[in-house]
Amino acid sequence: MSALIPSLLAGLATAFGCLLVLITKTPGRRTLAVSLGGAAGVMLAVVIFDLVPAALKAGTSLETILGIAAGLGLLWITDRLFTMRTISSSFHRKSAYRRLGYLMAVGIALHDLPEGIAIAGAYAVGGRLGPLLALSIALHNIPEGIATAAPLQMGGLRRRQVLLTNIIVSLFTPLGTLIGLFIIRFSPRSLSFLLALAAGAMIYLIKEELLPAAQNESMVWCWLGVTAGYLLLWFAQMLI
Repeated sequence: MSALIPSLLAGLATAFGCLLVLITKTPGRRTLAVSLGGAAGVMLAVVIFDLVPAALKAGTSLETILGIAAGLGLLWITDRLFTMRTISSSFHRKSAYRRLGYLMAVGIALHDLPEGIAIAGAYAVGGRLGPLLALSIALHNIPEGIATAAPLQMGGLRRRQVLLTNIIVSLFTPLGTLIGLFIIRFSPRSLSFLLALAAGAMIYLIKEELLPAAQNESMVWCWLGVTAGYLLLWFAQMLI
């Protein structure tokens, strides 16, 4: 059960990103590019240094490959189900932004479930993997909170309503951890698959969400952020 508190904190990073929108001005393009790129770099290092090796150690190569494929497929399906429509002039602008914000919230909540399951698997392995994975997911959740809060605020929702929506979304990460703990308890052999699923999900997030969003803000600052995030976690690995 030690995974629940880190999972809750990782989930609440979404609400923290929301607070940044509510109490500060919109971050600049360079800041967004570095932040998103940094989150991608941290995630990439966690996948390479920890998740894939741990999955291979806990099970077979086939289980690892199947888990990665499942993680990629799960998030691909989620994205296709909740693809955001472009705001059209035929709709009232505030209503359109509000709808976009709610769709973002639903999509992110469904993304957070496999992330929570991944945290459960990482803590089941023991050692440094659990805290590192929770940290990388928290870094990823901050821009997700920003992405959810901004359209809701532009849609005319009150600040407390925007914050409450993001807090509800945040709870899906520990909910996923509870599901993961249940699976591991009754099927310990699934640990390798769950770790690989986490790796696949993170690879998808890096390729399809974080990198495109960061590059859209600034190509140079995006890759500076990726490099910094990767080297930061690599350096932390050397110290642990």
